[in-house]
Amino acid sequence: MTSLTGTGTLLRFSLRRDRVMIPVWVAVNALMVLSMPNTLGGLYSTGAERADLLHQVATNSSLRALVGPAFDTGLGALTAWRVGVYAGALAAVTALLVVVRHTRDEEESGRQELIASGSVGRRASLTAALLAAAVASGVLALLVTAGLAGQGATGALAFGLGLAGVGMVFATLAAIVAQLTESARLARGLTAGLLGAAFVLRAAGDAARTDGSSVWTWVSPLGWLENLRAFAGERWWVLGLFAVAVVVQGAVAYALAGRRDVGMSFLPTRPGPATGRLGSAGALAWRLQRGGVLGWSIGFFLAGVIYGGLTDGVADLVGDNEQAREIFERMGGQSGITDAFLASMTGMLGLVAALYVVASVLRLSGEETSGRAEPVLANAVGRLRWAAGHLAIAFGGAVLIMFLAGLGFAVGYGRQVGPVLGACLVQVAGVWVIGGAAVLLYGLMPRAAVAAWGVAGAVLLIGWIGPALDVPQAVLDVSPFGHLPKLPGGPMEWGPVLVLLGAAVVLVGVGLAGLRRRDMTS
Repeated sequence: MTSLTGTGTLLRFSLRRDRVMIPVWVAVNALMVLSMPNTLGGLYSTGAERADLLHQVATNSSLRALVGPAFDTGLGALTAWRVGVYAGALAAVTALLVVVRHTRDEEESGRQELIASGSVGRRASLTAALLAAAVASGVLALLVTAGLAGQGATGALAFGLGLAGVGMVFATLAAIVAQLTESARLARGLTAGLLGAAFVLRAAGDAARTDGSSVWTWVSPLGWLENLRAFAGERWWVLGLFAVAVVVQGAVAYALAGRRDVGMSFLPTRPGPATGRLGSAGALAWRLQRGGVLGWSIGFFLAGVIYGGLTDGVADLVGDNEQAREIFERMGGQSGITDAFLASMTGMLGLVAALYVVASVLRLSGEETSGRAEPVLANAVGRLRWAAGHLAIAFGGAVLIMFLAGLGFAVGYGRQVGPVLGACLVQVAGVWVIGGAAVLLYGLMPRAAVAAWGVAGAVLLIGWIGPALDVPQAVLDVSPFGHLPKLPGGPMEWGPVLVLLGAAVVLVGVGLAGLRRRDMTS
């Protein structure tokens, strides 16, 4: 038996377990990319309009920090500019989730110890996890390459390989972090934090230079993706940076995997105090989720500052482009381009906040399946009281991060503080509906609780791409965010907000009723 014995079987098992998650994440990413050429073609139909766009990007450091520099006026190059950073980040998130799920998650649940007792090599599980991430990244690359081939086969291939390269860089990075940490939650959090640092470094570099040549841009794998310059005189040698990073990080992960026992880590969790300091289930929930709340809070505040800083220049950026103006008005209402931009950006942050509330609610599922909920519930703690602690953080945290986003807008824009803050807070109704759907799935169908990510992804896709593709209003209304008032600028309509809040209450109530009646798993 070699160290890779059983890799094929474990890979098939991993792909079977992720038969929903991987296709959903890859499909959302691919659709986001492939929808851009037609959208940008409608927005900037002439060479003069595209040249003016490149000039606006070159003179607007805040816009470059948000989406990077643009290198060519072709639709393929503009697509790589407009969505490259975010598609790369989404590919990285997909890959790191897959790797942590099939390495540290398996060890934490005890399944890896059971598997290791059979005819399975020492590094088979890690190899299967990395191959599963490679499958996800490879399928994304194939879809993007095929879908953008009409804009130029060479550029499409470069862009697809670049996205796959970003995914595999963070897959191997997650494999290293999974060896160092003792908890899957910490492994995901640290790797996501490194992804956030990569985004910030790229943003700082792009804000400083107009051509992506800043050293801070080159430090970030997301900066490598933009400096690959797909559709704009491809720099094929940049792919070598991805290859070197993947090989080196993979070698480190394999070396670490061969030097530790299953279930152990190189950075073990510190023992707690001799006397317990947590007096309630709510305090325990806060202790478990406080890091996530802090990270999301900082991210939303900074996003508000960036979007607020862009607001003054949005009128110049749109100019006389009626197509761009119509998209902003479809997303943010008919009250003028500045108010429409503010409304659309606050709406986008609300869509992203839906991901936070799903992750926080599903922490209940993680605690249950890992067996940590059982000793808590064995004491004088009822199921509803135990769940209430996590749900208070999930739903209360959504209010907090949207409030901080509003404060960020106030710092970046400096005007309309009250209306913009109200526009951020009104998104909470839509976020709570998505959170209620996650509670419903967890309470009634715990094995299908992961489908809540599909719900959030579908809502994000409708809200992000729907207005650009001019989809029918009936499709936009599928999302709870489609019923919210368009603030600032539009009238405040309490009816839809109260209906959505009531729907969220009903969903949570039904979910908790199901949790109270069903058997708990371990």
